Amino acid sequence: MKKLILLFLYYLVAQVVSAQQKIMPTQPYISKVWSPDLGNGQYKNPVINADYSDPDVIRVGSDFYLVSSSFENIPGLPILHSKDLVNWKILGYALNKQPPFEHFDTPRHGDGVWAPAIRYYNKQFYIYYPDPDFGIYLTKATDPAGPWTDPVLVMPGKGLIDPCPLLDDDGSMYLVHGFAGSRAGIKSVIAINKLNKAGTKVTDEGMIVYDGHEHDPTLEGPKFYKRNGYYYIFAPAGGVSTGWQLALRSNNIYGPYERRVVMDQGKSPINGPHQGAWVNTSTGEDWFIHFQDKDAYGRVVHLEPMIWKDNWPVIGLEKDGDGKGEPVLTYRKPNVGKLPAVVENPIESDDFNTNQLGLQWQWNANPKAHWSYLYPAKGVLRLYSARVPDETKNLWQVPNLLMQKFPAEEFIATVKLEFTPNTKLEGEKAGLAVMGLSYAGIGIKHKKDGDYLVFSTCKSADRGGGENERELAKLSSSTIYLRVIVQPGAMCSFAYSNDGRNFNIVGDTFKATPGRWVGAKLALFCIRNTQINDSGYADIDWFRLTPLK
Repeated sequence: MKKLILLFLYYLVAQVVSAQQKIMPTQPYISKVWSPDLGNGQYKNPVINADYSDPDVIRVGSDFYLVSSSFENIPGLPILHSKDLVNWKILGYALNKQPPFEHFDTPRHGDGVWAPAIRYYNKQFYIYYPDPDFGIYLTKATDPAGPWTDPVLVMPGKGLIDPCPLLDDDGSMYLVHGFAGSRAGIKSVIAINKLNKAGTKVTDEGMIVYDGHEHDPTLEGPKFYKRNGYYYIFAPAGGVSTGWQLALRSNNIYGPYERRVVMDQGKSPINGPHQGAWVNTSTGEDWFIHFQDKDAYGRVVHLEPMIWKDNWPVIGLEKDGDGKGEPVLTYRKPNVGKLPAVVENPIESDDFNTNQLGLQWQWNANPKAHWSYLYPAKGVLRLYSARVPDETKNLWQVPNLLMQKFPAEEFIATVKLEFTPNTKLEGEKAGLAVMGLSYAGIGIKHKKDGDYLVFSTCKSADRGGGENERELAKLSSSTIYLRVIVQPGAMCSFAYSNDGRNFNIVGDTFKATPGRWVGAKLALFCIRNTQINDSGYADIDWFRLTPLK
């Protein structure tokens, strides 16, 4: 009887704690490895030191929303929220699964969601996104946190990229876009198409309004605006890591358009600077969000001051009066009125104590329900081993990789893992990897006589390179701590520990490489080569990002 009473009391306490957790607001996540808010009224770039390429930003009231490319990773179309353009959090995703579903059930590196655009029309959020192999899609929501409607194909076709809508003063809607030379057979030109009033379908063949071949090669990523009677197309040209920001201006939507370079690298260390978006604050200030290509670290997000001179934008700091600015490293924060200052960053670490996966995680393809289970009673994420596709040569082709972006130039990522293999299966494997065109990883592999610590590397994984695996030690415990230490230059050292305190470095230092149009990613995996009637699993107790020093 006493035990029953104690169990009942325990149950009541658990219910109260659970209820409190549901109603108590979550505290803002503050990164230990990168926070751009300097705490003195200034910020440092990048404001998001992670791979959110091709950002587009809008303001609705006092809230800012950012979307970016997500390519093949799912959930896709990430949506971030900010109150001041400096402190950002991940709000959610517009795509839980990517169409065509069967096509994206397998990894399609570099395909999928390219540069999207977000707008707020008729009390709804609109996201137009391109798939370079299928066309331009539209998804909508009344709440940016979702749910979002199933994507509608607005403009079918190959090579149609980087769309951005414009709702004109008379209610007419237009769509500007570029072309991917790899699919369309032409690039460096910008076209405009008419949309129906609902914005759900292109209604004409469109018209090229600017040709960048002579002065602005590799012109892409257009963003469409109207101000003071002028139509503006903001677009980068000259290449992702070597180009400049262009502004095109006309008093007629179909041109002719005047051109002006409004920002380039100048004497700053910020290469590119590439594709981005103009946004203003409720106090009337103008700002520009764009990305910088940092190779293995991906395409990180910068914030630049912006002013208008003679109805032309000037982005960044204009140092010689020529109407062209250059990026800033530090600057005063935007004036957003009397809103309380909140320091917040995109989440990175995860303790897996709820039934919701952290918003930083994405799969390598459309996920299957049997890949994972959030096990709140144990406080773990359980990854079931999934059979790798036939003819798989390396992890590049494996869909059930759970990944997140590099969050800074230097950091330590550590995972606590307990491996429970199916003893009838030889070769089951679980661990931690740094993924890119080449990759390296550390993990546990089950063999007939027990579990072994293994270190793997793979060069040119995207071209089918074979994995080089080396056994390091036979393990006496199923629980292990795996770690990767990332130092400047994306130099990665892997380590393991039996107690979580004393770590042993293994293997040679690995230089991380970017993926296809993306930066390197941290990946958790649990795989097998054969199929029987059950799988083993890896319980991930926690995943933590900590400073290098």
